[in-house]
Amino acid sequence: MDDYTWQKKLRERDRHSRRVFFAFLLVVTCVAGTLVWYFGVYRRTPEFALQQIQHAIEQRDAEMFRHYVNLDTLTSRAYDDLTVDLFAYDTTLTPKTKVMFEKFYVTIKPQLAGGTAETILHRIRDNRWTLPTGTDILQGRQLGIDYERFLERSQIRNTSLVKLGAVERNGHTATASADIVEDYTQTPYTLQLVMEQAEDGHWQVVYIQNYRDYLDTIAPLQNGDIATYIEATQPIVDEYNPQLKQLQKKFQRLVKTESGTMTELQRIAVADLLSEQVIPLLEERQEKLDAVDVPPGAQYLARQRQQSTETTVKAWEHFINGLQQNRPSEFDTAETLHKQELAIDLRVEDIIHHTAISKNIPNLP
Repeated sequence: MDDYTWQKKLRERDRHSRRVFFAFLLVVTCVAGTLVWYFGVYRRTPEFALQQIQHAIEQRDAEMFRHYVNLDTLTSRAYDDLTVDLFAYDTTLTPKTKVMFEKFYVTIKPQLAGGTAETILHRIRDNRWTLPTGTDILQGRQLGIDYERFLERSQIRNTSLVKLGAVERNGHTATASADIVEDYTQTPYTLQLVMEQAEDGHWQVVYIQNYRDYLDTIAPLQNGDIATYIEATQPIVDEYNPQLKQLQKKFQRLVKTESGTMTELQRIAVADLLSEQVIPLLEERQEKLDAVDVPPGAQYLARQRQQSTETTVKAWEHFINGLQQNRPSEFDTAETLHKQELAIDLRVEDIIHHTAISKNIPNLP
């Protein structure tokens, strides 16, 4: 190989090396720029926070969810929106009673708002809604309200996210749109999520700007469906409730004793009454209720009635076992189920009462 050809090859090899080096440098620069942008810029944007909220829900990461959602502020503001005019249209209450109830709801706000934040976190972790249990003050009506009904009125359990929309940023605050749908009535709606930047730079959803408007949109639709359902089922209620009342009186006569202990004949008579008349009548009534078409917004009420019947039947079955087997534990179980049934019945009555007074609400269809 002559000297010219050798020098030419060296120059070509040198040019190729420089091209490889510059290409490598470009890649490194792009990667470095991307990392700087991601860790220094994008992670400090509202869009990134929204992405992480979705990721937290999908991965059941409650801690991540809490990091990007200020649950304390969100549930506090939502509580105010939910309870602001809870008794405004109840004509059965005097002004003095309304003020008393309003003060009561202000008093219990920390427990309800905080408990709802925990309920949401449990939903994230377990991917299902659960109610407080054990010694939790929100269980049952320990706090003076039905927390199950409170959650239902919040619409939180029957609202599904469809997609997150555009974000409008204004300094250290931003507003993001969230397209949702109310599951019962399949009503679409767009919530406005207000976001703020924390001291460390990350963004959080702090409250829902138009949550009250959402409630005002959905509640009349549900109330209308519930009113229709109540009217459709009223003949069934009117037919069976008097019969059940008569059986209740008969039961009370049969269990009456002077010594506090039923005789064997009494036990047999009571067991026969329950198994041959009371339970069949309850199941017959429920079959007729189930045959009625349930409007979308009345699904919750219909389900509560089913649960009431199922719980009552179970309670009587355990009571019968206690009579026949002389087992105190069966009576204890029956008593526990009876208390649950009473709570459900009170809830049903509350829904029916609320629907009746909602006829005074101007925007009820």
